[in-house]
Amino acid sequence: MSKLTSKVALVTGASKGIGAAIAKALAAEGAAVVVNYASSRAGAEKVVAEIQQAGGQAVAVGGDVSKPADAKGLADAAIQNFGRLDIVVNNSGVFEFGVIEEVSEEKFHWMFNINVLGTLLVTKFAVPHLREGSSIINIGSIVSRITPPGSAIYTGTKGAVDAITGSLARELGPRKIRVNTINPGMVDTEGARSMGVIGSDMEKQMLPQVPLGRTGQPDDIASVAVFLASEDSRWLTGEQLLVGGGLR
Repeated sequence: MSKLTSKVALVTGASKGIGAAIAKALAAEGAAVVVNYASSRAGAEKVVAEIQQAGGQAVAVGGDVSKPADAKGLADAAIQNFGRLDIVVNNSGVFEFGVIEEVSEEKFHWMFNINVLGTLLVTKFAVPHLREGSSIINIGSIVSRITPPGSAIYTGTKGAVDAITGSLARELGPRKIRVNTINPGMVDTEGARSMGVIGSDMEKQMLPQVPLGRTGQPDDIASVAVFLASEDSRWLTGEQLLVGGGLR
């Protein structure tokens, strides 16, 4: 039997990159998946099609995680389509780098609304449906540990996600709901390429600091998400797993 047979997962920001890889990996282990997207319906539907072609179950659901009605709609979609909810992956995130002189109120709220408020809202509306043994997986970033220059707002959002994970692990532990964070290192995604990170001087400077000597791939993160979603990690909660080839 697959590790996640009969489970239902919600993955936010799953139309591409790490989110898409996680959605497909969870489905490959037997979970039915709500594939959330903010703007790329076509991308989400492609992920759903790939899951269905492999024999899995999935549905694409649009929604802005920073808006309460949309966040609630995602949890509701899991119940309406699959009758339950067991796994929540808070993957939706945005990032932009810039020196302190470039900080603005608009950039602050843009990143904090999606990365932090979105995580809180989706979790808020998912928790009433979760039962004993459920797993919440927040996608943080290794930037909260290495605090690179030019990333003050983004690093602040991911530091907040780490703190939220610890608090919720204690709050939800008595209900036997686990909460953990995956903190990826540098990963080759569409977003990282569109921002010019892949192939940049930043990547070249960081690679020598990665003991395993390469940039990560979305599947490197997805396999850890499967672990955290499954009973294999039943004794883990409140953890921050650095998944960056040894970068720290």
